[in-house]
Parts: sequence; structure tokens; C-alpha cells
Amino acid sequence: MEGQVFDIEVKLFIEAVFMKYKYDFRQYSLASVKRRLSNALITHNIKTISALQEKVLHEPEFFTAILQHMTISTTEMFRDPLYFKAFREKVVPYLKSYPSIKIWVAGCSTGEEAYSFAIILKEEGLLERVMIYATDINPLSLERAQQGIYRLEDIKKYTQNYQEAGGLHSFTNYYTADYNAAAIDPSLKKSIIFADHSLATDSVFSEMQFVSCRNVLIYFDKKLQNRAITLFHDSLSIKGFLGIGSKESLKFSSMSSAFEPWANNERIYRKLK
Repeated sequence: MEGQVFDIEVKLFIEAVFMKYKYDFRQYSLASVKRRLSNALITHNIKTISALQEKVLHEPEFFTAILQHMTISTTEMFRDPLYFKAFREKVVPYLKSYPSIKIWVAGCSTGEEAYSFAIILKEEGLLERVMIYATDINPLSLERAQQGIYRLEDIKKYTQNYQEAGGLHSFTNYYTADYNAAAIDPSLKKSIIFADHSLATDSVFSEMQFVSCRNVLIYFDKKLQNRAITLFHDSLSIKGFLGIGSKESLKFSSMSSAFEPWANNERIYRKLK
């Protein structure tokens, strides 16, 4: 019985959040939402989802804190290095044929992936003609992304990832460090626009040559996955590229026939005509 009540409370909470704040989690994986809300209850020492809902509806600043639980993601620079290596070797040569290039990093979280692409494009001599649109629904994550300041203890891992991704120089070229933090080189920020965008409710906003949305689709139900992939397809120029997460696939989506595998192991696809 408790399980049934909990499920009812979760669904009511999701609907209340949409009605009050216009954040739409109604087509997210229910199992994922339940897990994240359970963690929120423990963190904030609240007994029930109903009590959490009351607090969220009456305290907008508290909703911002809960949004961190709802959208939390694991990210790092050059995460899954072979993905970025494939981007450099199998996508960049085609991007070089465009006079101007637009790249969309959807679900950018705190910005590490967007800066990773900027580093590769700088090394390939393309950054001056590239605009990277990095989007997310979490305002605090976007604020951190714009700051471009990361924990010094993470830089060792980022450096290893960069090297495995085929980095051409020393990773120290791309940040300055003090005793406990590393700040991204400001020259990389000039080609990145961080902005709010929801894959659940928003539409196409520009024509892209490459879209990267990794480890986001796994948190959506089938209907929302299809909506997001259709959005990416409609955003891409003819023969544009789409990259997704290592545990994600286009195989069973409604848009599977609209793409061809390009770097299959790394989950990079090319839009068909």
C-alpha cells in the first residue's frame, strides 16, 4: 500500500511542478524520478512527497534546491574519450567544409562537455568559425558552466581523458589553477552560448551541423525520447551529425530510419537526406 501511495504522490508532485514552475518531468522515466525524489527526502529530512510538494509550492527558492536533485547528472571533461576521438577523426573533417559551424550540446549540465568540444575545435583550427550552443534546464548548472571553474582534484582525470581523446597539446594550456580550483581559458568561452532549453517543451532554435546529447535520453520515457530525437533531426542540416550516450540507441526510436551509423561504437550518427 505504501508503494501505491508513494507513486500517487510522485505523480501529483510532477504535475504540481509543471503547473507552478513550467518544468515538465511528466515524461521522464518514473523510476528515475522516484529515485531522485527519494534522495531529496533524505537530504532535506522530509518524510513524504506530499510534504515536499507543499514546501516546493510555497517556497520558490526551495524548488531551486530540489531542481538540483531532479536534474543531477554525472559529467566530466572528455568523458568517454573515444567519443571525442571519433568526433575529431570522423566528424571534424566534414565540419571543415562549412564556412560557419553551429554545434548544440543538449543537456550540458555544468559545461564540461561544451568546453571539451571547444578545445578540440581550437586544436583543429575551427574555433573562430564555430558557435557552440550549450543548453540545460537547470539555472544553477548553467551558472556554473558560464563560470567555467572546476575542482582541481578533477583535473587529473580530465587530463587523462584529454590525452586518450587524442589531445594534441598539454592540457594545462586550457586552464589556470590556484590552490583549489581550475578556471577554463577565457578564449574558449567566446564561442559558447549557455542557455535554458527544455527537450520536453521547447522547439528547434537554429540549424546545426552537430548535436551532442549524451546520457540524457536514458532518463526519458519512450514518448519523450522520440520527441527529443525528432527535435535533433529537425535541428540538423542535411548530412548533419548526432552523438548520443554509450548506453543509448536510435535503434528503437521512431526516427531510426532517418539516420545512418557513422561511428557506431561511439554512438555517432549522420542524418540521411
